[in-house]
Amino acid sequence: MIKGLYKDEAILREHLDNWERTTLEKFEAKMTDKERPFPCIPATIGFSTNQLRYGFVDDPRELSSIYELGRLLEEFTNKSKDFGKYTSLIVFYKVLVEGEETYSVEQYEQLFWQQLGGLSAIDGMEWPEDIPTDPHDPVWEFCFHGEKYFMYCATPSHENRQSRHFDTMMLAITPRWVLQEFGKNESHAKNIKKQIRKRLAKYDSIDNHPDLNSYGSEDNFEWRQYFLRDDDTSLSKCPYHRFLKLFKLDK
Repeated sequence: MIKGLYKDEAILREHLDNWERTTLEKFEAKMTDKERPFPCIPATIGFSTNQLRYGFVDDPRELSSIYELGRLLEEFTNKSKDFGKYTSLIVFYKVLVEGEETYSVEQYEQLFWQQLGGLSAIDGMEWPEDIPTDPHDPVWEFCFHGEKYFMYCATPSHENRQSRHFDTMMLAITPRWVLQEFGKNESHAKNIKKQIRKRLAKYDSIDNHPDLNSYGSEDNFEWRQYFLRDDDTSLSKCPYHRFLKLFKLDK
């Protein structure tokens, strides 16, 4: 399995394991589909300009996956500003061989928060002073290695919300500075967001999730957008701290 950050190049795909290469090819198909364009336009730009970086990690049920993810995200944090203003870290988890098809959206949701809690538990840097530690504060966002990140999770169990569907559990991790750079041209950003909403309406067989909102708004909670369920329901309380404590106890 490829270790560390992977920049996609045709010649390098030969060195990928079969599951890694197959997974990357499926991601490529999703990003380049002209008949059914993926809703997140900045993500498709990042892919087409090869500014995305990739990582392949173990089965998300295994403790080792958290340490692998931590090493990837630390490396990405240190180097991301050299990759371009549309960069994100795309993380593919090893396909669940046993029970993959029977894993529910809610079970994947638990795995996702377990990963985030584990990341914070192994983070070697202090939480940024300007970001509150309470996820129920409107300006809270996930932080790692001193950087602020927006998290996106896709799973095989999402069926109605195809914008959150992928053949294995996948994370797209975007630095806050990328989103701030995108928002500098307000009229351009507003137009792109409008196009994204239109694409979402066609891409998903369900209405836009009510938790979609803008960072910093008083009624916004970033954690609710990290993992959108396959219906309109939401968690009433963020489980981040619960998984953080559980992970520390396991250590």
